Amino acid sequence: MKTWHYALLVLLGGCCYGALSTFVKLAYAAGFTSASVTGSQLLMGTLIIWIIALFSKKKKLTLPKVGKLLLSGIPLGLTSLFYYQSLQTLNASLAIIFLFQFVWIGSLFEWFFYKKKPTMGKVISIAILVIGSIFASGIIAGGSGEITWQGTIWGMLSAITYTTFIFLSGSVEKDTPVVQKSALFTTGGMITVFIISPPTELLQLPVLLEIAPYGFYLGLLGVVLPPILFTIGMPHIGPGLGTILTSAELPIAVILSALVLSEHVSTSQWLGVVLILGGIIAGNLKIAKTKIKPSYLERESTL
Repeated sequence: MKTWHYALLVLLGGCCYGALSTFVKLAYAAGFTSASVTGSQLLMGTLIIWIIALFSKKKKLTLPKVGKLLLSGIPLGLTSLFYYQSLQTLNASLAIIFLFQFVWIGSLFEWFFYKKKPTMGKVISIAILVIGSIFASGIIAGGSGEITWQGTIWGMLSAITYTTFIFLSGSVEKDTPVVQKSALFTTGGMITVFIISPPTELLQLPVLLEIAPYGFYLGLLGVVLPPILFTIGMPHIGPGLGTILTSAELPIAVILSALVLSEHVSTSQWLGVVLILGGIIAGNLKIAKTKIKPSYLERESTL
């Protein structure tokens, strides 16, 4: 494969994340609850990835290692719960902005856990990101719909748990084959969701059959494809370009919210998206030009 082929795979992985909010909104419009939507995604995604794992490379793991991987999947389940809860009161184009704050939250994690103080270039890129988020949220244009405090809290919580999951996925049992590792992460996330917000509606066969198409797409796009695509493409294009390409989730979320959900997206929101992408690029230019050891956020992303 050529380099641009690997870049395309990473780009598609980012696009998968961007499409999630639209499918969730469609499921809500069809009358399904947050618990049933989240539960169906984790259930279907876990089934799909375990089927793939049956035919993939595996290694024998001790019980403590299995337990560690299952526990590391807790933030994955919490991210789905928090993010989909935010979508109940926020437009899709706004909810994704709150989730995307994992970029600067990740820098705080690096500073706290690895004592890696952000460089001036990183601080500037974060500032651009925050300004871009304000524009992209639609607050200035007044076209993003109502911004509720509930949606804001749930959205920011999803960003924190997403960052936590990325941190754990890049530091726990690194030598475990990616599909096997992702399957255990996902299983831990599914158990978490089923305990905190039991999707009792799924016990009814008619409801399960009706929501199955939504669960299939959400599981495929949010659980199965991104980690596989990133694992194939990232080693060949480098962490700098890889991080830039995964940010495709933002424009995809905004485009789909406008085309599929008919949500209003103003010129200032598009400007905000451009600023956010510019901030990501500015923060990764040095990394792309110099082959330094990638940070945990760039080594692996498997939500």
